[in-house]
Amino acid sequence: MGKYDRTQEQDMEIVRRVHQLAERYGVKMQQIALAWEWAKGVTAPIIGLRSIPFDDAAGAFSVKLTEEDIAFLEEPYAPHRIVGAVDSNPPEGTKLLDEKK
Repeated sequence: MGKYDRTQEQDMEIVRRVHQLAERYGVKMQQIALAWEWAKGVTAPIIGLRSIPFDDAAGAFSVKLTEEDIAFLEEPYAPHRIVGAVDSNPPEGTKLLDEKK
């Protein structure tokens, strides 16, 4: 089982909704995702311009999502359980993994 298999159906519903809005606005899905980030106040999204052409990323500035659009995208979302990362330090404090004894 992969790390995120438990939430795959929930995540795919969000992807379907991004696709629906992209079709409605006549833009690419990544532009909807970036427009959502900017609508939420993210001013420096982390994007890979190798995978998203610069013109596509810049074009997201012209997408103005409504409050209804944002609610539509967020409605199926539920926070994911932390997987593959340390969500707290052990009681004795942090440990250096490469510490030589």
